[in-house]
Amino acid sequence: MTTFSHISVQDVANFDGDVAIVDIRDPQSYANGHMPNASPLNNDNFSAFVENTPKDTPVVVVCYHGISSQQAAQVIAQQGFAEVYSMDGGFEAWRANQSVVTE
Repeated sequence: MTTFSHISVQDVANFDGDVAIVDIRDPQSYANGHMPNASPLNNDNFSAFVENTPKDTPVVVVCYHGISSQQAAQVIAQQGFAEVYSMDGGFEAWRANQSVVTE
């Protein structure tokens, strides 16, 4: 069974190479602040993400605190992606130590 791994904020910040960072928080929270290069992911664009993202691209799933991202990461892993991560601590942990982009 395909599954996901946990990844730390620091490891995401230091990630070398292509990575798809998907933010599953609500649109208002995303607009108020998100990780650089993160894309919002929700039910409306999920199938497009699966179709348009190469399956060998590592995917990092981000939520508020690293809880709901685990379930989402599992679903994404089941779509055939080779590397899927749930970021421990979520966006709140990222915001405490890293730069944030607002719209």
